[in-house]
Amino acid sequence: MPREDTPEPPKPPSLRASDADRERVATVLHRAMAEGRITMIELEDRLSSVYAARTLDELEPITADLPQGAALEQRQAASVAAPHHLIGGTPGSTSSVAIMSGTDRKGNWVVPPQHNSYAFWGGVELDLRRATFAEQHSTITAVAIMGGIKILVPDDIRVEVTGMGFMGSFESHGDAPEHPDASGPVVRVNGFAFWGGVAVQRVPRKPPPDKHKMI
Repeated sequence: MPREDTPEPPKPPSLRASDADRERVATVLHRAMAEGRITMIELEDRLSSVYAARTLDELEPITADLPQGAALEQRQAASVAAPHHLIGGTPGSTSSVAIMSGTDRKGNWVVPPQHNSYAFWGGVELDLRRATFAEQHSTITAVAIMGGIKILVPDDIRVEVTGMGFMGSFESHGDAPEHPDASGPVVRVNGFAFWGGVAVQRVPRKPPPDKHKMI
């Protein structure tokens, strides 16, 4: 007698995605955009899918063509062995958001490999003069829409600015170091300004003495 085919067991339902799962995928996307793997338009399209996803199965294909996991672990291992005194430590906040308000990051903090700054009808200030860096190469993605973002970079580290402005400004001021330390931090600033401004300013690591206090 022919054997009847055994029906396949039903596929278990996909697990629901948490906010942490969505942020993990968003971080991979921001890093990919900073490295030139995807464009700003692709980033926005994929982020829309990320925050609309309800399950882990819906999140998985969004970054299927991007490096993650093992590649990130290799970068973290490289940062541990970094010899420069400004490199190393547990990464700090990965984002600075100001919506009709103001926020800043200053003092002693550890800049993560990817930091995203967003200002909408508000202002953000990032002061790197007393900061250290989790890895040698850090990227700050600054998006200002009818707002402003100011980034203070000490004059003894390298900074590369590649952002663009549309009916706004994306500017860099100050002189680059004459003899940059090849093993020191490198900060890349990219992003977009629309009816707003992003200003990257190189400043002395130690501010000049206050003349009024010297009198």
